[in-house]
Amino acid sequence: LRLLENISCAIVLAIIFDRSYRERKNTGCAFALFRLFGFFPTISTVRTLFKENLTGKVVLITGASSGIGEHLAYEYARRGARLALVARRNQRLQEVADVCEIIGSPETVHILGDVSNNDDCKRLIDATVNHFGQLDHLVANAGVAPVCLFEDYDDITKASPAIDINFWGSVYSSYFAQQHLKKSKGKIIVISSCAGWVFAPRTAFYNASKAALISFYETLRIEFGTQIGVTIVTPGFIDTEMTEGKFLSKEGRLEVDREMRDVQVSLMPVESVEKCAKAIVESARRGDRYLTVPSWMETTILWKVFCPEIMDGWNRFMILGPGSSYRDSPSKKILDVVNEIKQLLLP
Repeated sequence: LRLLENISCAIVLAIIFDRSYRERKNTGCAFALFRLFGFFPTISTVRTLFKENLTGKVVLITGASSGIGEHLAYEYARRGARLALVARRNQRLQEVADVCEIIGSPETVHILGDVSNNDDCKRLIDATVNHFGQLDHLVANAGVAPVCLFEDYDDITKASPAIDINFWGSVYSSYFAQQHLKKSKGKIIVISSCAGWVFAPRTAFYNASKAALISFYETLRIEFGTQIGVTIVTPGFIDTEMTEGKFLSKEGRLEVDREMRDVQVSLMPVESVEKCAKAIVESARRGDRYLTVPSWMETTILWKVFCPEIMDGWNRFMILGPGSSYRDSPSKKILDVVNEIKQLLLP
């Protein structure tokens, strides 16, 4: 289907531009562009009609104990997939696995593992294939977010988990999974982020890891061709532990910092994790190349391309502000004012 779609697209584009060239005295480029973009909904319709049936498919999800990974497990379970769930928190992972079997998964196993460890990644892929006999989807989701100004680190290596988990964790898993995914004509669904092009202060290492994922899996898509499908997901603000303020501190510890959350997230709309997970699974079933959730975040690409100075200046002003303390940032002050107004109106 993907090959047929690509061939059809190439043929139609050739026809469109050939005709637009011959007719440009009368129609101009605007009409040609209208016809070009008018064709894209047809591709979307074809993908929607031929969604993959996930019943009985084997799906491995990293970072499955909470957030997007947890709810991806639920969405795959509802569609009858067999699941291998990976995370470091045993009790929480067991709870997620139990729910998956209740809501529709024929069989769910949970595997403790640290994706930043190369040997662990080989072990969890081998364990999945040995248990189920195949692998159809790899969902590379595990991630952490260091939040600290670059100049404030006392030990710069404390930020390394962002690269080790977010980037190398996905790369290691994909490396050991590729031979199995080629056999099943399977898919890799990698959870990157809009932070790959929207650069907020204090998240330099997180942004770098997510931008690296986009670049790496764009390249893998070309290398794999039609052997393995690659869907790159770039979520915006999603209602997870991260948007509740669970960050990696400059000391390298995972901590919940509500005040820092108010600075970094402020009044930005936060999408529900359930809606995000459902959109990701449906996108994977269609074989989409990209998915941004919520969809309005796609507009930030235009700002980044056409107005980079405005975008950078806005982020610096709102999140850093003129003061020396993050508590003085305009983003937090605005949120504080709005919360006070809410308390007055809704006692």
